[in-house]
Amino acid sequence: MKKTVIVIWLLSSMFVLKAQNKIEPDWESIDSRPVAPWFHDAKFGIFIHWGIYSVPAWSPKGTYTEWYQFWLQNKTLFGNGKFTGTEVYDYHVKKYGKDFTYYQFAPEFKAELFNPEEWAKLFKDAGARYIVLTSKHHDGYCLWPSKEANDRGFRWNSMDIGPHRDLIGELEAAIRKTDIKFGLYYSLMEWYHPLWKFDRDKYVSEHMFPQFKDLINRYKPDIIWPDGEWEMTADKWRSTELLAWLFNESPVANTIVINDRWGKGFRKKHGGYYTTEYEATTELDKPWEECRGMGFSFGYNRAEDIQDYNSGQTLILMLVDIVSHGGNLLLDIGPDGHGKIPVIMQERLLQMGKWLKVNGEAIYGTNKWKNPVQWSKGNRNYKPDQHYLGGDIVLKQTINPEPGYAVKELFFTQKGQTLYVISPLWRDKEIVVKDVNAAPGAEITILGQKGKLKWKNRGNNLVIEVPDKNKYNFTTEEMYAYVFKVSKIKK
Repeated sequence: MKKTVIVIWLLSSMFVLKAQNKIEPDWESIDSRPVAPWFHDAKFGIFIHWGIYSVPAWSPKGTYTEWYQFWLQNKTLFGNGKFTGTEVYDYHVKKYGKDFTYYQFAPEFKAELFNPEEWAKLFKDAGARYIVLTSKHHDGYCLWPSKEANDRGFRWNSMDIGPHRDLIGELEAAIRKTDIKFGLYYSLMEWYHPLWKFDRDKYVSEHMFPQFKDLINRYKPDIIWPDGEWEMTADKWRSTELLAWLFNESPVANTIVINDRWGKGFRKKHGGYYTTEYEATTELDKPWEECRGMGFSFGYNRAEDIQDYNSGQTLILMLVDIVSHGGNLLLDIGPDGHGKIPVIMQERLLQMGKWLKVNGEAIYGTNKWKNPVQWSKGNRNYKPDQHYLGGDIVLKQTINPEPGYAVKELFFTQKGQTLYVISPLWRDKEIVVKDVNAAPGAEITILGQKGKLKWKNRGNNLVIEVPDKNKYNFTTEEMYAYVFKVSKIKK
C-alpha cells in the first residue's frame, strides 16, 4: 500500500512539474503537456446536457434534442433514420404556434426542482469519478451569470432569465463536497449570435475569449470540454493563444484537463485526451473518452421510449469494453426543464453504481492489457448502418450475436501483475483464458464472492474451473458481468 501511494504521489508530482513548464502557443508545446493521471484512473464520468432545449425536450427518435433551435430555424434534421427535415418545425408550429420563437422558452426554463445536493449524491452512488456539465451549448444560453451572454441585446443567462440562479455555481459547490472531479462543457460557437453570423474574428476576440476566461476564473474546473469547433480552423479560433493563457496564467494552469476539440479536423490529433462520440470501441495512443447518451439524444427527449434506452447491463458492458481498450466512458443524462433527472436515468445510474461497488476494482485505476478482449471464431466486423452507433452493438458483440459473427468472450484489465478477467456470461465448468499463464501461488477469486477457484495452466492458456452458479448469491446487477481476479500472472 505504501509503495502504491508513493508511486501515485510521484506520478502526480511529475504531472504538476511538467505542467508548470511554460507552454508556448503552438501545438508541439501544447501536445507535450501530459494529461493528469487522475483522468486515466477515473474511467467513468457523467455528461449533463441541460438548458433551454430541456423545455420543449422533443425531436424525432435518433436525433439530438439539444439541437432543437437549429432544427427549428433551419428546417433540417439529421441522425438515425430518414427525415424530411421539417419534423421539428412542424411539431413546434402545431404545439406552440408559428410566431413562438425559441427564445420564448427561456422563462419556462425554471429549474425550480433542481437540487444540486441530490444530484451530487446520485453521481456518487453511480460510481462516477467526474462530471461534465454543459455551461453553454450552441444556442448560447449560459448556466451562469455571464455578461457576454447578454451582448446579443437581450438577457440570455440563467441568472437573468429563467431560473434566476447560478446553476453552475450551485452544482459546483455540491460536487466539491465529494471526491468527484468537476468539469464544464463549453461551445466555442453560437448558431445565431450576431457576431458569429457577421464578424467571426470579432466574435472570438470580444465574445468568446472573455466569456471563456470568465468561466475558468469563476469555477476553476478540473476539465474544460470545448465543442462546436468544426466550423473554423484552430487558427481562426486562436486556440493556441487561448490554451497558452489556460496553461500559464489561469488559476487552474497546473491541473486542468482538456479534450481535443479545438479546431476543424483536430479530433484525435491535438489537445489533451481524444474523444469519440457514438462510435465503436477503438484503441488510441493517448488517453481517450467515448461520450454518448443513455438513448440517442444528449438532451432529454420526450419522444424516446423505454426501448430506446440502453439497459443497465448494456451500459456496464459498454463501460467494460471501453475500459479494456484504455478509454473512459462519459455517459450523458438530460435533466428536464424543472431540474429533475428523469427516473429512468436515475435508475440506470444506480444500477451501474451497484455493479461498480462490487467490481470497481477491475475498472478504476486499471490499465489496458496486451489483449483487451478475447474473441470467439467468426466475423468480427459486425456494425449496423447507423449515423449514431447504438449501445446495443455491445450486446451483438457479446451475448446476442448475429449468425456468423464473432463475440467478445472475455474482457481484460490489469493492475501490475493482477489480471481481471471479465465475462459477460456465466460459463459453466471452465473458462479458458488464451495466451496467459498464472504464476505459481496465484489465487483466483470472483469479486464480491467468497472462496478461491481451482485453476491450471494448460500450454499457453489459463484454465479456471467454474463451480455451479447456484453456489453464489449474485445480485441482479452483479450478473451484468462477472469478474474473475487472477492475483498474479506470468510476465
